Parts: sequence; structure tokens; C-alpha cells
Amino acid sequence: MAVAICLRNAKTMSELLNLTKKKWELFNFTDIFDIKDGYYNKKPPRTVGMNRNEIPFLGATDSNNGITEFYPKETILEWDKVGENSKKHIDSRIFMGNCIAITNNGSVGHAYYQKSEFTCSHDITPIYLKDRELTENIAMFLIPLIEQVGSRYKYANKWRPKRMRTSKLKLPIIEQGIPDWNFMEQYIEELKSQIDSNVPTFQSNNITDTREITDLEWKSFRLSEICEIKSGVRLTNQDKKEGEIPFIGALDNSNGITGFVSNINDSYDSNVLGVNYNGSGVVISFYHPYKAVFTDDVKRFHLKIEKPNKYHYLFLKVVLLQQKEKYAYGYKFNARRMARQKVMLPVTEDGIPDWNFIEKYMRRMENEVLLEQKKN
Repeated sequence: MAVAICLRNAKTMSELLNLTKKKWELFNFTDIFDIKDGYYNKKPPRTVGMNRNEIPFLGATDSNNGITEFYPKETILEWDKVGENSKKHIDSRIFMGNCIAITNNGSVGHAYYQKSEFTCSHDITPIYLKDRELTENIAMFLIPLIEQVGSRYKYANKWRPKRMRTSKLKLPIIEQGIPDWNFMEQYIEELKSQIDSNVPTFQSNNITDTREITDLEWKSFRLSEICEIKSGVRLTNQDKKEGEIPFIGALDNSNGITGFVSNINDSYDSNVLGVNYNGSGVVISFYHPYKAVFTDDVKRFHLKIEKPNKYHYLFLKVVLLQQKEKYAYGYKFNARRMARQKVMLPVTEDGIPDWNFIEKYMRRMENEVLLEQKKN
């Protein structure tokens, strides 16, 4: 998604790569895309733990590449769109990859490239190229353009599939008035090369524990048992002073960073999970290894273990997301509820959280992500 973000802000880059020198033409969405309807009105029941046969569940969010949950395929094929155990419309539940998924409700108009198969709510509209297979590069070129069209449908003016089918999209063309797919592909490739030159090389982790997450017993813990929960500090716009310290707000994107300040207060902290309890994206959390200051709408979670690291916190982040739906629609994730909220964790034979396994498991997951990036 880094390429798509750069494109949204690439005014000078567009000049550099001759984007503005291309001829552009308006196309009907239906001329370019095969538009599908999403499926679920109600999510299937969630089983404890994770397994290798899980696929993403996409919902109306503007973060995490649209992913709100993961479900085993067996669960998807068992439960229908209204939460009943049936085989009705079973062929409509899983969508093939190599498409762009667009939110048509909620966070309207956000678009994400989906490389592999997935399932989704009816608030998502998957679209596929009609005359060719979508590549990641072409998707990265199209996404900012699609989101620009979708931006007019915010504030209760939903971009449902019916409206999407009447929408238009401006694309670069070759002389015959045909979309210039080769140019789009090459444009993104050039942009990637410029980004890659500034990205450090990562070394894979040495793995000594190959157990799966389903091999361990799980147990529930109150968040107050495993974390010290600290408050942020209110900082008004009037009191903010420009600087280089990240200021963490209750966002559901940009790692929670709303700006940079020079103010230092009691919330000045690092190596912590910042958890939203108010504002945008309640329960959404981000790991902050760097020094930052936090608004009062964000709680700071410190794990009560010796030398907690990013792997521990990123696992906790995923665990917390399982509670997101519970705290939607005005049911705030306040300090009291945070402390009492129970989460499931894998445990040792002594019944305590197995943080050693959790770290090794997350390192293994990181290796898989790095390997997939290397292949691409």
C-alpha cells in the first residue's frame, strides 16, 4: 500500500514520471470492471485461535487493507449471510483474488488490492478487470483514481454497487482511446524502484519453535492482569508546538500519528501499544517503538513482562481486534471496561501466558511476510 499512498501525494512525482503528459479519457466503470456484490450481512461466529486455512474477512474500514477479521474456510462455507447454518448461496461467499475491494458504506470509497481469495460483507464491492488479469502494479495505479471518485459519496451518500455501475473513471490512454495498461504498469514499477532505494534490507529470524498456534492451550485473562494501562494527556491545538515528536491521536490509520510536536508531558512514552478508546476506530491499536506523546483518547498498554518487544505487542494488537465489534455504536472502550475486558492467550503448562512462544510465532509470521515480499 506504500505505493498507493505515495501516488495520492505525488504531485511533483507525476511531473517526474510524465504522468501529466499522458492523454486521459473518461470510461464507464462497467466498461472497465466486472463488478461483484459483497456477501455477509452478519459475520459468522468466531472460533478461538487461528489456523492455516483462514482467509481475510473484508469490511467497511479505511485501514488494515480492509481486513476486519480472519475465518477458516470451513466456517465461511457453514454459515450464510444472515448468520444461519445453511448452504444457501454457498458459491457466493468466497471471492477470488487479484481484484480491488471498495468500501461502499461506512468508510465509503476506500479501495484495497486483494491478491488472494477472501470473503467480505455486503459493505464491500469487489471489482475485477474485464479484459485482463489485474496485476498489483495496475491496482496501485487505479486505487487513488477510484478513491477520488468515491470521495464524493461520503457523509451518508453511500456508494452502493448500483451507483458504482453508473460511475466514471478517468484513465491514461493510447492513441486508439484504449486504457494504456502498459504505461500504468511501468509507472508503478518506476515508483517502486524509487521507494525501494530507501527501504532497509531485513534479515530473516532464526526459528527454533515450529509449533502451530492451535497446538497450545488457550486461557482468558483480564487486560489488567497482563498490562499496566496508562492514560494519555489532553493537548489542545492551541497548546501544540511544532516539533519532531510524534503526537498519537485516536486515528485508525497512519499508525495513529496526527502530527509532530515539541511538547513533552506525562504521556511521553515508547515501546508501548497505543489503544483507542474514543474517536475514530475504537479498539484499534498501534505499536510505538519510538518516543511519542499521546492524546487523552488513547491509552498506553505496557505488558507486565520482562523486556516486552514488538512481537508481543503486535500479537496483543491482533487479540484486541477480536473485541472491536463489541465496542461499536457508542459502547465506549473506557478505562474501567479496558481493565475488565478478557482476552484469550496461548498458555504454558502452568497456565500463564506463553510470551516466549508468542514471540517466536510472530517472528515466524514475519519471516513468511518477508519471504512473500521477496518473491514479489
